[in-house]
Amino acid sequence: MADSDIRINPSILAADFVNMQAELARIATADFAHVDVMDNHFVPNLTFGPQMVERIQATSPVPLDVHLMITDPDRWAPGYAELGAASVTFHLEAATEPVALARRLRQIGARAGVAVKPATAVEGLYEVLDEFDQILVMTVEPGFGGQSFMADQMPKLARLREEANRRGSQVWLQVDGGISASTIAQAAEAGADTFVAGSAVFGAEDPEQAIAALRSEAASHHTH
Repeated sequence: MADSDIRINPSILAADFVNMQAELARIATADFAHVDVMDNHFVPNLTFGPQMVERIQATSPVPLDVHLMITDPDRWAPGYAELGAASVTFHLEAATEPVALARRLRQIGARAGVAVKPATAVEGLYEVLDEFDQILVMTVEPGFGGQSFMADQMPKLARLREEANRRGSQVWLQVDGGISASTIAQAAEAGADTFVAGSAVFGAEDPEQAIAALRSEAASHHTH
């Protein structure tokens, strides 16, 4: 597995919000900046809205991977694609018409992603895999950073990878939650190719080195 087929998306939830432009510059070697939008409704936490995402978009050296942990994404998600986000992921549990929404996001020009909480089954996505560019398997309960990696989500991830391969799907499989140098190998072995890491990158003395180490570790364990 080539390192270039692995994506490392540092989560700015772990960044210093007051110095966001400088923090974004520290992750210039990442593939995307992962931006968690929370509405204090779908999850019990509040982060940023469109105005902040628009400013991040204007200053980020890498494309944005926006993860919407919000209610009514059918209404709000297209706006984030219109801001220029490269990828917009909404939660399956919150969307009324997930396939129609994914098609709308693609039409605007963003990659369309769908996320599932730990308790949500993924089998219902099998028939519509090609409607999405990315499936995000949460490896923590969504809402807060700094939680411990849930290894019990790996069988779900492995089933998704197997199904994607069986169907010849090019969908990216992303994991988010507790990803670090000590957990990324498990997720890569289960078939993930796109990894959200927060404190493992922003908490490192040298984020560029941390990104490279995570990328290398994932590449050496990846199961395609």
